[in-house]
Amino acid sequence: MSRRRITPEELKLWQQVARTADRLDPEKSRDTPRSLQRSTQKSPEKTKPDLSQFEIGQKAGTPSNRHDTLPGLPERLARQPLQMDKRTNTRLKRGKVEPEARIDLHGMTLAQAQPALTGFILRAQAQGKRLVLVITGKGRNTDNGGPIPTRHGVLRHAVPQWLGAAPLSGLVLQITQAHVRHGGGGAYYVYLRRNR
Repeated sequence: MSRRRITPEELKLWQQVARTADRLDPEKSRDTPRSLQRSTQKSPEKTKPDLSQFEIGQKAGTPSNRHDTLPGLPERLARQPLQMDKRTNTRLKRGKVEPEARIDLHGMTLAQAQPALTGFILRAQAQGKRLVLVITGKGRNTDNGGPIPTRHGVLRHAVPQWLGAAPLSGLVLQITQAHVRHGGGGAYYVYLRRNR
């Protein structure tokens, strides 16, 4: 809708209609609406706002949240409900339990690592092993500063997803980050269900 100036005839007509109408709020004055007054009055000079006190970022507060919508991998693993017994979990966190088997996925592509991990977990569960160590490495930081951030450690992020999907999800009881002694952020303890 285009804005145009109100003519004096239209203003006179508006004032006639306004005199005959009943006000909803009798406390307010019976003056002409401001929008109509402004359009009929021409100011000789336009006033410019005073920008001398303006500083960039003066009203900006500290950011309350980061833009990362997905929490980090250790936080997501820690939030999972505890499926294994509490005593074993405490010993795992302290690095007091030795894994019964381990697989190192360093240097493998995603296409190579997934079948290797699946075969390893299936064999370990068939042999009756309860705790295995999956070493993924921490990965390289490949973020080039683009608009979409990339996380480093492709295998490190893919392994928990693979372990939570079929056919491994029925065999895995708990996934936790390994103790520093066994690889820390670049490895996972995988606690398997018992054979039945």
